[in-house]
Formats: sequence, structure tokens, C-alpha cells
Amino acid sequence: MELHKYKDAEALSEAVAGWIVDIIADTLQQHPRFTIALSGGSTPERLHKLLAAAPYKEQIDWSKLHIFWGDERAVPFQDSRNNAKMAYDTLLNFVPVPAAQIHIMRTDISPEQSAIEYEKILHQYFGETGPSFDLVLLGMGDDGHTLSLFPGTAVVHEEKVWTTSFFLKAQDMYRITLTRPIVNRAARIAFLTTGAKKAHALKEVLNGEYNPDLYPSQTIRPQAGELHWFVDDAAAAELA
Repeated sequence: MELHKYKDAEALSEAVAGWIVDIIADTLQQHPRFTIALSGGSTPERLHKLLAAAPYKEQIDWSKLHIFWGDERAVPFQDSRNNAKMAYDTLLNFVPVPAAQIHIMRTDISPEQSAIEYEKILHQYFGETGPSFDLVLLGMGDDGHTLSLFPGTAVVHEEKVWTTSFFLKAQDMYRITLTRPIVNRAARIAFLTTGAKKAHALKEVLNGEYNPDLYPSQTIRPQAGELHWFVDDAAAAELA
């Protein structure tokens, strides 16, 4: 695990944008495509806007990117809470990724069917063993959740399926999410974590006892890939 610390969210976003440009270029020298799973939440919005503008936009071969999502709220695409909508509004409407290479988690069908369809798409890209995504971008909530792996939910312990759905009582909505098994096969996983409200959870996830029912982000441990935590000073305030 590599910890990268920056003074604030803006500096972090600039650093991550440059890092992503470099790893896309490196990967495309060896492979014909680059697969990335985006996250929801507020932290990625600034990153998206940077990538969609000069100088980063011109440094990426968007035609070779294949876009996925880590999780989704089962609300209509037009709803401001929809993760895919946020990504289109801040990034995908401004870069030339072929539409057939953008794989949203559908919310116009039942959550159960959406998860089944998404898993079928993933199986078209990835085998039963070996690496999955070239990069998975993740956030972490104040409660230590990531993806839709929330404290005390059964999905934290999912071992088989790659994508699933469930009703989250605390939010009164269904969630669709990738699961730990497929995410942990990624070549690179990057957590983007900013703000003082994340400080206690970050300390527990990185330095506390392993307790995934309380801090599900602890379950994200790549089998053979890289794990990066990009944090700002406020989020890192409780780290030794």
C-alpha cells in the first residue's frame, strides 16, 4: 500500500490527474485498451473536470478507454444522485470515449436485473482468474464504506458474484455494486479521500484492527495489484 498525502483536495486532484494520464499511457503501450471503474461522491468531480480540460484531455487516448462504475444508486439517470449522470456532467460529455465503451449500471430496470446484466458485461472483459480492471477509483465515506459496501451489510462478505444489488434501509433505496472479489483483482486501486470528516475512519481503516463489518474499506486488498491512498492533510489528521 502506498500513501500519498497532499495539502488539500485541489492539490490531490491535480496529482491524481497526472498519475492517471501516466498509467493510461503506460498501459496502452502494452495493451490495446484501458479499463477504468469510476466512483461516485463529491471528491471525483474535481478530478473529472481536470481530466476533461487541457492539458490532461489532450494527453489521453480516449478512444481506447472502456468506462465502468463501482456502484450506483437505483435512481433514474436524470436524478442528481445518479453516479453515471455525475460522470457525464463532469467528464464523459466532454471527451471522445466511444458510446459502446461506456458501461453504466442501468437504473431503468430492476436492480436485480441490472446487477445480472452488468456481471455479464464484465465477463466479456475479464476471465475467471488474472487481472480485472486496469484502474478502480474508489471513495470512502465517513463511516468507512466504499463502493456500496456499507457497515453491517451482507455484501461486505460476498465471495462469488462480481456484481449484486440490495436494499439499503438507511438510505431507503436500492444500491447496485461491484463486489470485493472482482475489485481486488484490479491492476491498480486508488482511494481518493479528503476532508476532516474522514479522518477517524481513515485511521481505523489503515491502522486499526481488521473489522470489515465496521470498516468495509478494509476488505479492499488487491491480490496482485497496487493499492494507493490519495489523501489530503485534513483526512490524514489522525494518522501517526
